Amino acid sequence: MRFELYRDAGGEWRWRLRAQNGNVIADCAEGYVRREDCEHGIGLVRRVGDAPVVDMTLKIA
Repeated sequence: MRFELYRDAGGEWRWRLRAQNGNVIADCAEGYVRREDCEHGIGLVRRVGDAPVVDMTLKIA
């Protein structure tokens, strides 16, 4: 897998995470004015590797 850092058509910084087969498996929901902020967003995603999985189908009334 790899993170790709790029500028969108509006000039804002964005990231996407690609699997080995080339499919995009995650991307940022917003554009960033500063590259450093976009890189910080990548760092946050990297750190949540140990986040729990919650089955929301059990939470729906």
